Amino acid sequence: MKRIAFIALLMLAPCFGQVGITSASEIALFGSNTRPVAYVAEDLTIYFWSGQPVAYLEPDQSEDFNVYGFNGRHLGWYSSGIVYDHSGHAVGARKEAFAGLVVFEPFKGFKQFAPFKAFRQFAPFRPFLTNAWSETYLDEFLLMGVE
Repeated sequence: MKRIAFIALLMLAPCFGQVGITSASEIALFGSNTRPVAYVAEDLTIYFWSGQPVAYLEPDQSEDFNVYGFNGRHLGWYSSGIVYDHSGHAVGARKEAFAGLVVFEPFKGFKQFAPFKAFRQFAPFRPFLTNAWSETYLDEFLLMGVE
């Protein structure tokens, strides 16, 4: 049910203008330096712009999502358009989270096949989420799910 609501939200976004959506059903994710790093596809897989699948979203008990790497590692959370690490700091976000301009989104590479999902770790207790940026860059954060 949450997945359907998430996809419905993605489908309505173009009606309200360009809000970090790369196509009708994909969400662009930007790092703290306002550079586009990855995007969330309609199947909830997170891809780098090169087309490499690096992580995926799994709905949790609330209205948010857990971020898992394909290696089964729990990386963090996706809540209200922001990706958080285990310390509760933001590592990436949609375009709307930035007060100023962001770097223009590049053309996407062809999507590679997603690897099999390994057995998932249990999600740790979610810390208090802050507005502070993490010292970890979004691309480094997502790569922890493929190593």
